[in-house]
Amino acid sequence: MSQASISPNPLRERLNVALLASSQALFLIAAITVMTLSGVVGRDLAPTPTLATLPVALMMLGTVAVTLPASLLMKRIGRRAGFLIGTVGGGIGGGAVAALGVMTGSFLLFSLGNLLLGVYQAFAMYYRFAAADAASESFRSKAISLVMAGGVVAAFLGPWNANYGQALLAATPQAGPYVIIIALSVLATILIGLLRIPPAAEPQGGPQRPMREIAARPRFPVALISAALGYAVMVLVMTATPLAMRDAGFEMAQAAFVMQWHVLGMFAPSFFTGSLIARFGVRRILGAGGFILLISAATAISGQTLSHFVVALVALGVGWNFLFIGGSTMLTALHTPDERGKVQGINDLVVFGLVALGSFMAGTLLHQIGWAGLNMAVTPFVLLVLTAVAWLSLREASTRSGFG
Repeated sequence: MSQASISPNPLRERLNVALLASSQALFLIAAITVMTLSGVVGRDLAPTPTLATLPVALMMLGTVAVTLPASLLMKRIGRRAGFLIGTVGGGIGGGAVAALGVMTGSFLLFSLGNLLLGVYQAFAMYYRFAAADAASESFRSKAISLVMAGGVVAAFLGPWNANYGQALLAATPQAGPYVIIIALSVLATILIGLLRIPPAAEPQGGPQRPMREIAARPRFPVALISAALGYAVMVLVMTATPLAMRDAGFEMAQAAFVMQWHVLGMFAPSFFTGSLIARFGVRRILGAGGFILLISAATAISGQTLSHFVVALVALGVGWNFLFIGGSTMLTALHTPDERGKVQGINDLVVFGLVALGSFMAGTLLHQIGWAGLNMAVTPFVLLVLTAVAWLSLREASTRSGFG
């Protein structure tokens, strides 16, 4: 059965999207709390400043280690069961261990908690694919966008939790936001329990092409490069931002304010990214995303005032949105439901492998070459994305004209 033949009940597919978008928002509050606060906490607990962002990197490493097994597991037991493993084992467990690490002053425990939160992320990253799998063809790109739009709520509550959640525990303030992550994960568990993916969206045991055949299609490497490099660049700069702002003399509340605007830039466009893809084509949206990331880097290099940070981080978020949703949309058109486990798993394995490397390098690069140098260092990777998109555009134009 092809994905195009899926015709779910319209009311159920919209309810599924609402549940997935809400679960996405709850997960992203946790993830953004880690991105905003864990580097700062890590610097306080770590034996050396170069290890400050190791907890964030371990969250991404947990995602890398689990993302492919999670995809293959959900192919066997279903999306809902897999998502529950993520919320309970990763979200509740990770939040508890991270909070305990802060309370005891243990960098090891704190890092382990962040690693477990990466397990939560590994499963949660499939929310967007679950929406696509259960949606009709005409609703698919919008379904992905709407699930990603759950991050708009997280744009305000994630940095808010990282800053004001510290008032929860007077004795160990920085543990408070991680205790709140536990409560959010419990709520996400309840919502996921209500999810019902139509049977037509589950694999039917049909034939599967070898991965090398799927990967040989020209759009596959472009989708992968766009999502992976766009995400890695975004996370590297995002992880370094709170540390760079503290080094520049800004307060945690100001860093949280910038992160709010950044995450809003990441997810607010999701309300119309799907429509833009439908109107202008996915290649144009990928190209626009790359150019917006270049604008972000140029703004960051030009100064370190609050305005520079806000503009650079908003542009960073918008550029990531176009590249990630565009790449995800392009990928879903390249495989059948029976092939999705290995294709989506390998895609996210590569994506989060680079993201883990970027988040780990954030602390080291910031310490060694500074904020401007860090932003200069990411520009060649953005140019590589634009080159890949240009290559695909020329190839497809040549094919249409009969010369390919």
